[in-house]
Amino acid sequence: MSTYDHYTNPPQEPVWSVPAAGHARFSWEYDDGRDRLLALYQKGKDKQWDGAKRIDWDLEVDPYDPLGTPDEALSLYGTRHWAKMTEKDKGKLRRHYASWQFSQFLHGEQGAMVCAARIVESVPDLDAKFYSATQTMDEARHAEVYGRFLHEKIGMLYPINDNLQGLLGDTLRDSRWDMPYLGMQVLIEGLALAAFGMIRDTTDKPLPKQILAYVMQDEARHVAFGRMALRDYYRQLTDAELREREEFVIEGCYLMRDRIRGLEVLEDFGIPAKEAEEYTEQSEFLHLFRKLLFSRIVPCVKDIGLWGERLQKAYVDMGVFELGDSNLDLLMTQDEELAEHLDRERFAAEEAARVAEVAEAIAAGSGSGSGGADPAADGASTGAGA
Repeated sequence: MSTYDHYTNPPQEPVWSVPAAGHARFSWEYDDGRDRLLALYQKGKDKQWDGAKRIDWDLEVDPYDPLGTPDEALSLYGTRHWAKMTEKDKGKLRRHYASWQFSQFLHGEQGAMVCAARIVESVPDLDAKFYSATQTMDEARHAEVYGRFLHEKIGMLYPINDNLQGLLGDTLRDSRWDMPYLGMQVLIEGLALAAFGMIRDTTDKPLPKQILAYVMQDEARHVAFGRMALRDYYRQLTDAELREREEFVIEGCYLMRDRIRGLEVLEDFGIPAKEAEEYTEQSEFLHLFRKLLFSRIVPCVKDIGLWGERLQKAYVDMGVFELGDSNLDLLMTQDEELAEHLDRERFAAEEAARVAEVAEAIAAGSGSGSGGADPAADGASTGAGA
């Protein structure tokens, strides 16, 4: 069945064409590179995985409660509309919200794949090209698993959000080679990581937890890559060039903050746009979620050297300025360790189940022999044993 059969509303155009600008850059230095970046490239090669095999797709998912979302996390909770909703209606709302969230993850991963490919083309250093090539594969895998989850487990997709599409377009249209790093590696990937992490850490559903944990393990490397490359490059820029990039970050952060409201879902439930905006802005859960979403972006922006007065004021306005002191390295380490821990738990449980199954089969065979149901067989068995 075509993806178009699953969309709540069909996309405005079947193929979104973004005019490309800039240069493809070749490097003829094949025997030199930054040790940190080459080590990250090696890690990227070592950590490749197959989404069809590592994830247990046999796990059942209730499409009307795919994430175990509590009532309080839904923007309509406590409103006059909520009071009129049946349990079936609430299940439909959960399905739509999960579909909207994972659809934006899916579209963002395709954008990340295109941006990583653009970095391979435009970055001047070969070590960065090497790593970006592994990231392009990572992003393809992420798009694959999110798409499969939406098609097979939820059965519904939403088109790309306007704000996400706007930021992607601005990132890809810019001719400067560092902008796909800044727009994708820092802003979009940073926000996605925080959203993934919040769902990963709160859901009690094993399949989405697996998907998010394994994707986040890859994304930790991607953000580290962006930090390394941009920190080195931005040390060389003039104050005017840095201000240009800070303006891009400010605009992108406001776009991303507004992106997370999910107004499309409420509008699909017949809520007028203005009323839907009021409900989302009044949601305590959304305010907390919105702040946590910047936990990966703000320290990264500060780390790469974009911390001018105007940018700091914007973060004060958003209520996220203090996140600049967060320990980004610790967060990334935890992302990697959680994925490894999940693997150990899963495969230990599978091995225990296999051992129990073998023991049960042995016990069943032993029981049938001693029961005397087939004397001839018992005799034959005894003779063979002697």
